[in-house]
Amino acid sequence: MNIALVHDYLREYGGAERVVEALHEMWPEAPLYTSFVDWPSLAKAPAGKVELFKSMDIRTSWVEHVWLVKKLISPLRFLAPMIWGSFNLSGYDVVISSSGWFMCRGVSIKKPAVHISYIHHPPRNLYGYATGSDWQKYPIVRIYGAIVNFFLRHYDFETAQAVDYFVANSKETARRVKKFYRRESTVIYPPVEISKGLALKTRPQGKALRKQDYFLSVGRLTWAKRIDLAIEACNKLKLPLKIVGTGKEEEYLRSIAGPTVEFLGSVSDEELSRLYLGAKALIFCALDEDFGMVPVEAMAAGVPVIALAQGGVVETVVDGETGVLFREPTVECLVEGIKRWEDSKTGRWEQNCRKQAQKFSKERFKKELKAFVEHHLDDIRHTTYNKGI
Repeated sequence: MNIALVHDYLREYGGAERVVEALHEMWPEAPLYTSFVDWPSLAKAPAGKVELFKSMDIRTSWVEHVWLVKKLISPLRFLAPMIWGSFNLSGYDVVISSSGWFMCRGVSIKKPAVHISYIHHPPRNLYGYATGSDWQKYPIVRIYGAIVNFFLRHYDFETAQAVDYFVANSKETARRVKKFYRRESTVIYPPVEISKGLALKTRPQGKALRKQDYFLSVGRLTWAKRIDLAIEACNKLKLPLKIVGTGKEEEYLRSIAGPTVEFLGSVSDEELSRLYLGAKALIFCALDEDFGMVPVEAMAAGVPVIALAQGGVVETVVDGETGVLFREPTVECLVEGIKRWEDSKTGRWEQNCRKQAQKFSKERFKKELKAFVEHHLDDIRHTTYNKGI
């Protein structure tokens, strides 16, 4: 098979980029087409990740050479049709796109080639879901967004119809694909690294663990992740909180943090595993999360999760067994959730969490996606052969 991989853009290292990493491992010879790479920003990724991407055959669009567009890619998102239209992937048998808000499935292919879109979520900004910043609070930006988004919704729908098969990263995302695109999709949960480093080793016991008696928050420091809720709740309860991640909200979050809150920035995978192992629980407050890899990473280390019951999180965290779900994105509800977790008599958190995390391994992702690709290619080859006869 002559395969091409496509991804929105490379700027930060998050769940979508972990999918790209897994796709590259499955098809190492496949080139990766993307709108641009922001190497200085990507340098904040965990150790070794920049070198990994530099080793790939990455092919960028004209945006790579236009600094202003790269810098203002969000307000200039109306350029998406021009960007993806500049790629010609007619020489490939299979195109697998890793698609999120920038609609990279807009690339053109030539039949009988197959386009499989692994979709992380329909663009949040087009359909009223929480985004990295609370942009709707600014009247001018709100008006501009309403105009641009009107046209982009049409483009988003049209490019969705050109896809041969959708693979959704969660049942929640599959519901959104059905709602906005009127398309069916197959759910294959994304790859979560549950066997690396310390993740499956026994947590340290006794005095050493008590010295690291803290709660943990992991994720991009953006508005949609609502790290502020975790900070304010821990301020109120005077609980130690360690925060892993960087982002545009960091300055504000530091300004509201009390003395028990510590910012660690970006850390290596090995250091993150160590932090998971030493934590009492993960606090995860993301709004409208499509899947959410972080809670699964925590559970792989045997760490329970206190999470907002929205989106794909309700598919991974089992309330009362692998953590506690709180219903509203407020400090009061989170405080109640923390207290409910602390009062729980469950003695099987670690065992339950590890068992649940096994359902979302990278090995399972590779196996399921490879089987999906091969199954549909066999169908198409059979149809093409019969037509030839």
